Amino acid sequence: MSIRFSLKIAGILFFLFGSSIDSISQSKVILYLDSAKHKISRHIYGHFAEHLGRCIYDGFWVEEGSKIPNQGRIRLDVVDALKELDIPNLRWPGGCFADEYHWKDGIGPRDQRPTMINTNWGGVTEDNSFGTHEFFQLCEMLETEPVVVGNMGSGTIQEMSQWVEYLNSDNVSPMTDLRKENGRTDPFDIKYFGVGNENWGCGGNMTPEYYADQVRRYSTFLENYGDNQLYKIACGANRANYNWTEVLMSKRKRKTFQGLSLHYYTTRIKAVGRERGHAIEFDEQEWFNTFSNTMVMDELISKHGAIMDKYDPEKEVGLIVDEWGTWWEVEEGTNPRFLYQQNTIRDALVASVNLNIFNNHADRVHMANIAQTVNVLQAMVLTQGAQIVRTPSFYTFKMYKVHHDATLIPSDVKSAQYAYNGEALDAIHTSASLNKEGQAHISLCNLDPKMNQKVTCIFPGIQKTVDLKGQSISSTEINAFNDFGQPEKINIQAFSDFKSKGNEITINMPPMSIVMLELTPKK
Repeated sequence: MSIRFSLKIAGILFFLFGSSIDSISQSKVILYLDSAKHKISRHIYGHFAEHLGRCIYDGFWVEEGSKIPNQGRIRLDVVDALKELDIPNLRWPGGCFADEYHWKDGIGPRDQRPTMINTNWGGVTEDNSFGTHEFFQLCEMLETEPVVVGNMGSGTIQEMSQWVEYLNSDNVSPMTDLRKENGRTDPFDIKYFGVGNENWGCGGNMTPEYYADQVRRYSTFLENYGDNQLYKIACGANRANYNWTEVLMSKRKRKTFQGLSLHYYTTRIKAVGRERGHAIEFDEQEWFNTFSNTMVMDELISKHGAIMDKYDPEKEVGLIVDEWGTWWEVEEGTNPRFLYQQNTIRDALVASVNLNIFNNHADRVHMANIAQTVNVLQAMVLTQGAQIVRTPSFYTFKMYKVHHDATLIPSDVKSAQYAYNGEALDAIHTSASLNKEGQAHISLCNLDPKMNQKVTCIFPGIQKTVDLKGQSISSTEINAFNDFGQPEKINIQAFSDFKSKGNEITINMPPMSIVMLELTPKK
């Protein structure tokens, strides 16, 4: 019996005998429509493409002469899939790769570009065929905002400064002339620029004091050209390193940076022998621990945000969660440094929880980038030869795009508890928004893999009647995933198990599900 077949049987048995469909827990969500004021930036729904494994090469970028449909070697089915998500930005070239990337190696005729060794990710040879112009071509095809990360780890101030000049200058200058020689007359007009990456680790193992001084030096020479104003993103903390945030914010000059990053991955499952846990082979204990761990994101944002408030009470500096997502063991038979993993209903729910957290902190979180877009970690799409598959996480992002640039509706949540093995966490996680057309969208996820949840949403003081529509993402197996050449197990379905009365809506949520309700006022 194959592993995947046995997992399917195990999942069905878990659903049939481990769950109780008649058992319904109750939760209450109070939504304060009149208090909606903070915009949920569409950039919270950003993505990340690093020169790592098969994200760029064999993901976005195909071989010369490939029979896979492409435009200038950029794979069209991947682009078409991602356009379904209206992705607002794409971060590149890393990640740790950014700290050893020298941008001039990736411009000019491809047959004349020098090669390098990607020492961070598998020791493979990087031929630099995908560089600055190719990245901007990809962003234009995706109709998305580029986010470029500069090399502070092994690069120089001059190198970083010249890259910004190459990208944005329309003056008469050597870098402007070089860009034009390489086929781009007009400036790229990039706005978002990362001043280093993970400089506490792969970006140079710096102390916060040293990095704070360096970012002030580097930032001084990252000029604005024309009307374009750079939004400079400083390297922020790893996880709960609050001292890093304290030092960076205390030493910041007003124009040094406009964003401060934060990295946190859902990983290292408790009470199992493996370091990270497996993407599809897991039990309910690992399921529970996953969500216990991913909830830490809310604590991190709150505590780092409180430090930022001390130095920036007007919240001018955005918290940029530019690396987040699940990090499991790689799939068997793949390069351990390529970080290729499958993606289940569990990952879809992890994405839902984190996006709810970012939405609810919209006053401070200005951007976030899930890692990574194609074939790496919690990917949106996976490729195998000419085949492509949309992952469960893809559908979470597709469902949640209604929140792009909408206004956060504050809420109070009294959630039923999901208990397992003597521990408990909130079963229901939610966020809501109001768009410019006056429609409200409520996102709810039920983390309990066995019990339905009855959720009552209340809009105090609202008397208008509304038209209601619903969508859901759900599964009957905790380890269900979408595989190549198979019908999709996880996608978006119509949902109608709700009823409304006055200013209350009662929803019956299936186990391990995400529900999106759309409320349109009747005229």
